[in-house]
Amino acid sequence: MIKSVLPLSLIIALRFFGLFLVLPVISVYAINLEGATPTLVGIVIGGYALTQMLFQIPFGVISDKFSRKGTIVFGLVIFAIGSLICAVSTDIYTLIFGRFLQGAGSIGAVVTAMISDLVKEEQRPKAMALMGSSIALAFAISMIAGPTMGAAFGVETLFYITLALALLSIFVLIKKVPNPPHITHTYNKKADLGEILGNPNLIKMNITNFLQKGLMTFAFMIIPITLINNFKWEMNDLWQVYLPAMILGILAMGPAAVLAEKKGKFKEILFIGIVFFTISYLVIGFSPNATIFIIGVVIFFVGFNMHEPIMQSLATKFAKVHQRGLVLGIFTSAGYIGTFLGGIIGGLVYQNSSMETLSIVIAIVCVLWAILIFKMPNPAKKKFVYLSLNEYHLENSSRLNHDAIDEWYINNTENIIAIKYDNQKINEEEIKNLLK
Repeated sequence: MIKSVLPLSLIIALRFFGLFLVLPVISVYAINLEGATPTLVGIVIGGYALTQMLFQIPFGVISDKFSRKGTIVFGLVIFAIGSLICAVSTDIYTLIFGRFLQGAGSIGAVVTAMISDLVKEEQRPKAMALMGSSIALAFAISMIAGPTMGAAFGVETLFYITLALALLSIFVLIKKVPNPPHITHTYNKKADLGEILGNPNLIKMNITNFLQKGLMTFAFMIIPITLINNFKWEMNDLWQVYLPAMILGILAMGPAAVLAEKKGKFKEILFIGIVFFTISYLVIGFSPNATIFIIGVVIFFVGFNMHEPIMQSLATKFAKVHQRGLVLGIFTSAGYIGTFLGGIIGGLVYQNSSMETLSIVIAIVCVLWAILIFKMPNPAKKKFVYLSLNEYHLENSSRLNHDAIDEWYINNTENIIAIKYDNQKINEEEIKNLLK
């Protein structure tokens, strides 16, 4: 499992590292470009998310129908071109265009779907946790490296680094990632968009991703500008905020992932994270000095890092195998819509409103969000049985249309039939008897 998942986790971590690297400083950098306004700076911060949202679902569907690897390579090439344009931009509009192109390389859902293809269902929580942890680690390192390197070498250098990381990711994909198995699903049909959009648990997960990413982007809009403009900090001092925030965030991430994946406490971890978001924005909005403001920032990142390693894994638990690309495309798109709107709202609020008012509004939204999550069930644990097609034949496969069997599919590459079932209603021997 590690051999298959680690290279893909590295690819997604490198890509997110490139995006995260500029987040701590991009608002301060962009506001000084020709034609910049706070609203346009907000678009720079969240603009990549708009094209991510537009292309995430098409990329997921294309990868379901054709090639996961080819789709990922294509997305990374677009991402690299966008990074180059950002690096050479001298005005706000060129920078916005480059950020849009960066976002158009929408490979997040495809990588997650490929991980789901390569590992068995019972190993998938570990695989998703590994990917989520790699993203969180990339996030943590970038929060320190971005301000430090940006102050020393210029923010445009960060975009050249992002370009190099995209090219490195293509090399890793081609050389180190195995091809996924060829799967024939039970239903032999396309994913039902109406069924997915109407699934109440997936709706709640999409809303969660939307709000979590929106609050993150808004935070990156206001943190550096507030510290520099209001509390008279320098850019090369910003690491002093992000370092403790990331250390405590990483420390919180491990126990949160274990409780969610091992103990099945997904809902509880999401709920606690939302409580941290609520407290953090109230502290940030009403902070009288830099110290209180930093405490609010630290609380926010603890909550964010509790969520990040488990959300993709949880979304896949509510999807069937032939739906993963589309489900994760919608889920990821919801997050990018939140990212885009968080940047826009951040720019507008900074220009036209007060942080105190907005922090109260965010707290109210978080309370409603917490109620929504409280009503969501933790996904029931299901078991898989894998049977060789050399021993069990498909003539009796119609018998698998049983209310205790969630789904079954054929792994043509390994010549096995995989059956997901509720062990409270049926056992492995009964399933084997159905196919005899």
